[in-house]
Amino acid sequence: MIRIALVGDIGSGKSFISRLFSYPVFNADKVVSNIYSKNKKIYLKLKKKLPKFFFNFPVEKETLINAILENNRNIKVISSIVHPEVRKKLNFFLKKNKKEKVVILDIPLYLENKINKKNDIIIFIESNRNEILKRIKKRKNFNNKILQKLRHLQLPNKFKKKKSNYVIKNTFNKNLARKKVRFILKKILSWKK
Repeated sequence: MIRIALVGDIGSGKSFISRLFSYPVFNADKVVSNIYSKNKKIYLKLKKKLPKFFFNFPVEKETLINAILENNRNIKVISSIVHPEVRKKLNFFLKKNKKEKVVILDIPLYLENKINKKNDIIIFIESNRNEILKRIKKRKNFNNKILQKLRHLQLPNKFKKKKSNYVIKNTFNKNLARKKVRFILKKILSWKK
């Protein structure tokens, strides 16, 4: 199985690009969202560690935002509870798809959390910073302070780009992006034979 990981800035279009590969995608953001809305065990752990914030299930985005804004340490506490569950889901996804030729890993903190394996193919998704900001501001619950805190958790884009095997310049044009994905996928599949 070829593992293709997409890395890039918040809002660069990793999920948009991941869907164009036509292979199974592990979308960590969706997994985390699902954990907050359906995993009562995780909620109870959060409530135990941060009782001032977590008193309703399912966990709402607003609750997370308040906890993170209150204290920088809270994001580490939340991550220490949620990330092990995400890893379990990733391992399950990889086992379930072990017969697939390719899987796509859309994991925002892929390099930061040392999820990368030696033979993984890393693709850096590069987008115009102003376009990214314009798109992020349209998201429900957009909060610039949270955006800055999340960016602070990430490695610099220069580092991620340097670690990558390929770069896709994302202009958010689906046809153009699809052509770039096909071109890179063809190279990867011919190289990995």
